[in-house]
Amino acid sequence: MRIGLMVGSDKERNRANRLQGLLDDGKAAEEQGFASFWFPQVPGYLDAMTAVALLGQVTERIEIGTAVVPIQTRHPLIMAQQALTTQASCGGRFTLGLGPSHHWIISDQLGLSYDKPAKLVRDYLDVLAQAFQGPGKVDADNDTYRVHSPVDVTDESVPVLLAALGPTMLKIAGERAGGTILWMADERTIGDYIVPTLTAAANSKATRVVAGVPVALCQEHEVPEAKAYASVVLGHADFSPNYVRLLEHGDADDVGDTMAAGNEEQVRARFRRYREAGVTDLAARVVPLGTDPGERRASRERTQAFVASLIDDFTS
Repeated sequence: MRIGLMVGSDKERNRANRLQGLLDDGKAAEEQGFASFWFPQVPGYLDAMTAVALLGQVTERIEIGTAVVPIQTRHPLIMAQQALTTQASCGGRFTLGLGPSHHWIISDQLGLSYDKPAKLVRDYLDVLAQAFQGPGKVDADNDTYRVHSPVDVTDESVPVLLAALGPTMLKIAGERAGGTILWMADERTIGDYIVPTLTAAANSKATRVVAGVPVALCQEHEVPEAKAYASVVLGHADFSPNYVRLLEHGDADDVGDTMAAGNEEQVRARFRRYREAGVTDLAARVVPLGTDPGERRASRERTQAFVASLIDDFTS
């Protein structure tokens, strides 16, 4: 199991330092030996694709990916152009994580249609698949898109991972993408539901299961508070019916229940359970604990350093 980092918006940084801070985080992750660095498209925050392109210029080895960008906000050919340009900036280390997002973002915040998201994903991938085959003409006609346009950006392709929660999306991820990026999925959900559904659809093709997992190194008696705090700062499941339905497949009731929290052995043991469930890439989302910025900064650094110390054990 490869171990990477997943980061999100950092509102404790002032606006002038957020982009440079993210670039510094990516460089630090590479220096610590992490295999990958994942950045989501957070509503109203830094643009993920632009940030990833810049991260490619300040790093040399680490895989950099979006986790994830919503498809409704970009035409698939424009997404392809931007992804291919980002791949050129990253020297072949970029992975495009995308998905149909959630109704409260697409419909409530942006005023766009959230009708038949799985059908939209299939039609969207028709265009992306052609655009990622290499320079040339893209000719795609389906129920949603009619695209007849050249693409001439780079000879590099772009691997695609899908945010897939329901069985239809998991089937698409297995059939037509390189795997899935997960959030709010515990070990039983992954082992009993995600992996079998994905594997059956992949038909012997190797697939990735990238699991975003909140992590906090703390004292054992602090674990319940850490899990409750994670559910608050990372967003309760009841914001999205998609997550509520996903949780029904496992033992977790909220995102905090998927957390690797506690002392060194407790965190290590939870990582092992995720690996045994079939996770190929664990993307650690460090949750800093403390009552002031200084305490939270120290907590983040302590947790991240410990997770980095586990890299060799889990990849050997």
